Amino acid sequence: MIRWLGAGLLAAFALAPEASAQTPADPAGFAAAADVTAQVAEMTRAMTPGQGFAWKPLLSSGATVAAIEIWRKPGRPAVHPDQAEYATVIAGAGTLVSGGTLEQPVTVKPDLIEGSRIVGGTTRPLAPGDVILIPAGVPHWFGITGDRLVLLGTKLAAKP
Repeated sequence: MIRWLGAGLLAAFALAPEASAQTPADPAGFAAAADVTAQVAEMTRAMTPGQGFAWKPLLSSGATVAAIEIWRKPGRPAVHPDQAEYATVIAGAGTLVSGGTLEQPVTVKPDLIEGSRIVGGTTRPLAPGDVILIPAGVPHWFGITGDRLVLLGTKLAAKP
């Protein structure tokens, strides 16, 4: 079911007739499948051989940003205390560990706490079309299977 929803989102991108557009009559941001593909290609070319992660906004509205994330190496386990994270896998493969307890937490910045590992989390394989929603305050970690994991991710402010 979740893979089907993700595939539906990707199909919606593919069926769109226009390139990126935003007009006064329609304040919604839009990125066509070609825009997404071009940004992933541009980001991939720009990454240095040892670079493990790249992030670049695709669309934004105020503080909400939908960004392309390219993972070549796993990062550190993390928690975003006041932000939920919604993502769709658009290319590559990997692993998600979420839930459990973040060990040795260190506040890196107000919206990011990193740790050494997650204890007691749930492990799931990730493939194109998968959809992820990580509530604010939940530990998570992305592993990489193969050469990369590409996500279209958005952080959403948690409601007080």
